[in-house]
Amino acid sequence: MTTRDDSLKLPEVLKEMRVSRAAFYRMRARGAAPKLIKLPNGQIRVRRSELDRWWAALESL
Repeated sequence: MTTRDDSLKLPEVLKEMRVSRAAFYRMRARGAAPKLIKLPNGQIRVRRSELDRWWAALESL
């Protein structure tokens, strides 16, 4: 069972967003991507709640 604040791996986020890694990092450079969590080992995560918030913000545009 998952909770709303599960951490998603970057490939999972890219798949849901249907964008390439390069496109995601371009969005991030413009400040238009979900907030990331960088783990001490260098891996990237996105909280499920943050991705949901990001999607909701797009709906209001």
